[in-house]
Amino acid sequence: MSFKSVTFCVSNEVELPLQVKIDSLEGVKPLLTASQKLTEPSLSQRASNVAPNSDMFVSVQVFDRETLRNLTIPVYTPYVPFKNARKWDLWLTLPITIDQLTSNSILRIILWEFEGDNEVEFFTIETSLYKEDSKTLKRGTESFRFQYDEPNSGALELDPAKELVNNYRKGEIKAVTWLDELTLQQLGKTNRKKRLPKGIFILNIEYPLYELPVVYSEKVSAKTQKNVPNFHNFELSNDVQISRQEPQAKLSLGGPAQSTLKFYDPDQFNIDPIEEKFRRLERATTNSNFEKELKPDAKKRDILNKIISYPPGSSLTAHEKGLVWKYRYYLMNNKKALTKLLQSASLTEENERKEVLQMVDSWAEIDIEDAIELLGPAYRNLSLRSYAVNRLKKASDNELELYLLQLVQAVCFESCSPLSDKTASEFTIVDVAQSGAAANPLPEFEQINESSSLNSTESISAGHSSVLISPLAEFLIRRAIKNSRLGNFFYWYLKSESEGNSYLVHILESFTSRLPSDKRVKLEHQIKFISMLEKFCQEVKNVRDTTPKKLELLINLISTKLRPFLRATPVELPLDPDFTLTDVVYEGCKIFKSSLSPIKIVFETKQNVPYSLMFKVGDDLRQDQLVVQIITVMNELLKNENVDLKLMPYKILATGAKEGAIQFIPNDTMANILSKHHGILPFFRAHHPSPTNELGVQEWVMDNFVKSCAGYCVITYILGIGDRHLDNLLITPDGNFFHADFGYILGQDPKPFPPLMKLPPQIIESFGGAESQNYNKFRSYCFVAYSILRRNANLILNLFELMKTSDIPDIKIDPDGAMLKVKEKFCLDMSEEEAIIHFQNLINASVNALLPLVIDRLHNLAQYWRT
Repeated sequence: MSFKSVTFCVSNEVELPLQVKIDSLEGVKPLLTASQKLTEPSLSQRASNVAPNSDMFVSVQVFDRETLRNLTIPVYTPYVPFKNARKWDLWLTLPITIDQLTSNSILRIILWEFEGDNEVEFFTIETSLYKEDSKTLKRGTESFRFQYDEPNSGALELDPAKELVNNYRKGEIKAVTWLDELTLQQLGKTNRKKRLPKGIFILNIEYPLYELPVVYSEKVSAKTQKNVPNFHNFELSNDVQISRQEPQAKLSLGGPAQSTLKFYDPDQFNIDPIEEKFRRLERATTNSNFEKELKPDAKKRDILNKIISYPPGSSLTAHEKGLVWKYRYYLMNNKKALTKLLQSASLTEENERKEVLQMVDSWAEIDIEDAIELLGPAYRNLSLRSYAVNRLKKASDNELELYLLQLVQAVCFESCSPLSDKTASEFTIVDVAQSGAAANPLPEFEQINESSSLNSTESISAGHSSVLISPLAEFLIRRAIKNSRLGNFFYWYLKSESEGNSYLVHILESFTSRLPSDKRVKLEHQIKFISMLEKFCQEVKNVRDTTPKKLELLINLISTKLRPFLRATPVELPLDPDFTLTDVVYEGCKIFKSSLSPIKIVFETKQNVPYSLMFKVGDDLRQDQLVVQIITVMNELLKNENVDLKLMPYKILATGAKEGAIQFIPNDTMANILSKHHGILPFFRAHHPSPTNELGVQEWVMDNFVKSCAGYCVITYILGIGDRHLDNLLITPDGNFFHADFGYILGQDPKPFPPLMKLPPQIIESFGGAESQNYNKFRSYCFVAYSILRRNANLILNLFELMKTSDIPDIKIDPDGAMLKVKEKFCLDMSEEEAIIHFQNLINASVNALLPLVIDRLHNLAQYWRT
């Protein structure tokens, strides 16, 4: 569409009834005092004088301003009982159509209230239905501010914020999903905090959001009207007037500087059909044999390398896609280029799909991080997913365990239960064996029955509907059966995600039905063990008594039920199957002071190492589980580069949507340490003193502290972990520093103006000050860790990409925005030197920040009054 083209609808051809939504009335009058009620009892008859949200109703009527005659009878809102605010939220349909309105049509809104048994007028508002400047019918929201005791106060225009929101809803502002959600939430919070002065009111109404603007036009004769279509496209002439062939319709827009008329183009965000047609013709007519020998020059090589280096989730322009496609055969030796080729190809086109799938088999073997990307929601082609699964076959069990949480989530993208014709055709469009996408492909699907163990070719009807298992699910099941530790986590990850997902339930049943009898018995013991902990926690939480009484109940439950069970049947701990539980240590049991009353139990193990865990019911631990898993992945990435930052991530396992277990590591919060020892160094000296060291602490303890502080400083910045205060910063006597409670991630934070990095000054002080050697070591470790994680950013971004459809709260509110926030923290558009300078500036800003200190003091004060 030409940039000089405008699209709108004329009012004389719109036969829709006029509708107006009466939304709400904000504000209250000054209420009568007790003395006024006694001296002037008649005033108490008016409801708004004695109640802040007294009953009201609204009438709406259209009249003509020029002829001063009513065009409709009044339409009234029905009775709506108010509680905390006057909110109707009702659409009223007036007995008039839009083509019957005149340019002088006025909407008269009267607010009525009760005075005794009579209805009396509270306030009258009149507003034009057409905008004065553009003569377009009003759309979206409109607010009227008035003062009750000034009948002529009139209606005021929307404030800038409301005007912007209204334009956004009308589609006049391009949507940016992750930013829009945050902006609208913040505006909502701001509006809720605003309080109007007594006697000032705001009436909010809304007009229908028609897809196109309705421009006022007078009725024309029936003969002329026959040739005029509903929607008009005019070409602007040089005198900035709209003209067309006979019959002519002209609409003056004024001069270029004065014109305020806006038009909506419904195709502005769509793919240009001409460009798409050109792309198809170009690719259909090229000679593949010629392109196999085509090589780029130095300049194009640089452009191609830049495109290939784009992080996952980046969109390619039409020119970039064309360049990748043109040199696709040249790029076959570049393992990182495969995903960019798939973005550049149209797999809905049969010729392109066939050629791409043939190329995939000969492509340089991709890394695991790229295989994980191919299992994301953007790639639904079963041949490509089978190719990615074959690459995962070469991963070790330890690698699979690291990424298992995301791989279980990726199975959801292949859900196809029950089987329908549409689903079957979608998943079996391409024959894996014929396409050559995989040398030894898994069977495309395995049909399963809930009650039997099946081989890869068996086909059984499950309850009148067939259930298909995808290549990824089948691969995970087989590896989980083979490796007990992998099978342990595979079961519990599926269990926590399977509520309400019948496909995952079928996979879970297929896995358990195919387990050898000895492994199935071990799993049944785990299930019974977790069930006991759930019941214990629920019973303790339901007791309305003191904490000592709750602890007494817990000890009784453990001694009568759990202890005999563990002594008779030792249980592999679901949280960490390397430990087998044999008994309970009563002395370590505890109940935490919280509304959920989480319990702590200490177990004896076969390995002769006591194991402490905390169990919670009523709290979704899947977000904390994800964060700890990502920290574990980052720790492995650092260790692969021979950088051990003593991170020591504790273990979390969500055993359901609202319950789970957490490993309990002996520690103390920084708040308690500062309260008891008045500093971190005295805390270390109490456990590991050293008379020879300058700081009075053994060197290995300080080394642990410096390294772990650096590691968590980088990781919490990348993951955008919020709600940081001195109660969720933990330190062990051996100097290991770590974070707990990941209820807010990816930039979410309940506190105002949260810092990008949490680095309390007490930590810098414990290093020996900002001029000390320990502080310089800390910064060096930060820079090294940040550089290593930036080099592995694609893997981390791909792991988050697989979690976009999960129920993780801080991802679910804005999945695309979550990816963007993580990507922004890596600063991938910077060089390594620029990124290090950027991170150094963040450290300096955090060290010198004053606001976090104030917030910590306020948090401590709140905790004091709470206890």
